[in-house]
Amino acid sequence: MNTAEIAELQRQYLIPTYAPGLALVEGSGATVWDAEGNEYLDFVSGIAVTNIGHCHPKMVRAVQDQVETLLHVSNLYYNEKQPLLAKALAEHSGLPGAKCFFCNSGAEANEGLIKLARLWGSDKERFEIVTMRQSFHGRTLATLAATGQEKVQTGFGPLPEGFVYANFNDLQSVDDAITSRTAAVLVEAVQGEGGVIPSDPEFLPALRKLCDERGILLLCDEVQSGMGRTGKWFGFQNYDVQPDAFSLAKGLGGGFPIGAIVSGGKLADVFQPGHHATTFGGTPLACSAALAVIQVVDEEELLANTMMMGAYFVEGLCEIAGKHKKWIAGVRGLGLLLGVVLDVPAAPLQKKLQEKGMLALATAGNVLRLLPPLNVSQAEIDLALKLIGETCAELHDEMAAQSPNPCECGAGE
Repeated sequence: MNTAEIAELQRQYLIPTYAPGLALVEGSGATVWDAEGNEYLDFVSGIAVTNIGHCHPKMVRAVQDQVETLLHVSNLYYNEKQPLLAKALAEHSGLPGAKCFFCNSGAEANEGLIKLARLWGSDKERFEIVTMRQSFHGRTLATLAATGQEKVQTGFGPLPEGFVYANFNDLQSVDDAITSRTAAVLVEAVQGEGGVIPSDPEFLPALRKLCDERGILLLCDEVQSGMGRTGKWFGFQNYDVQPDAFSLAKGLGGGFPIGAIVSGGKLADVFQPGHHATTFGGTPLACSAALAVIQVVDEEELLANTMMMGAYFVEGLCEIAGKHKKWIAGVRGLGLLLGVVLDVPAAPLQKKLQEKGMLALATAGNVLRLLPPLNVSQAEIDLALKLIGETCAELHDEMAAQSPNPCECGAGE
């Protein structure tokens, strides 16, 4: 089928929750192709999912082998791949006494964190969770309530109670939000959907200390920043902080749906049989995919590549930003979770890049989010910089033709 035929089929039979513009049919590494055979440099990576690139041979073999062996047995029975994956994640987390629970998505993992915190605090009548404004934790009712963005909550009220919002990177704001009802603080090391905003160097360590002093839990949402995306296995490791538990999904399965809760020893045995469950959590197939992802990241030293290519990418992006100071405010992020911050809407830049053969994401209105795979090459970064540079120059000329001051063209829309 061509793109028009796929689009018409989707219009007829899918609930219109999305507005896709391309029909992607094939992928390899950092490259994808659409139904007409057009090639794109993919710096979206399925929104930080295909961290080892599309169709990595080791992951393909692992999934094929498992499909031929055993797909699903439910958690009524042992499944050897599940404890193997839990062991790998526990060891990479660095949390003493770590244990895992597996589910299917980031929203489920964060729902599980919320339930875990409430169960832990139930005998102390602590149930509230402090989250950050501009955070994003999922689309279920509870994770929507936890998300500190009114725009994604509108129309879905009344939302579940028990969530209080504080300002990200503002310790006093968090302290002011904590009461005798507070069970935990839930935070992202980098606010991805909120505009690619990293934690300040002192914020997470101070937050860990504050939670200890107030006798509450520190929970980290690592759904987007986990699995090597920031150059460390998990985003909080950039700050030498250990949360009491954290959530995972996205890059964990490399494209196969799987989520997880990783808890330290303090919370490892709070959930008992009957407290929490999911039919599809941690299937042999999902765990095989995730084990292959971990193997690739380790064996191919992708954490080091993420740091090296991330620094190289930032240097090139800053050079481009320096040429357009009137409407590009700067570059921010960690590793290969990067954002180009504009003083104008980011959607036109995203659209023009797609027309040139590069996929990126506009987020938070004015930020171009860039999420290449962790095994991206310097040549691919160079190509991305070339395309971004050319596109920014074209946009600059268009804005200059519309107004003597490019900053006035669409700023703040």
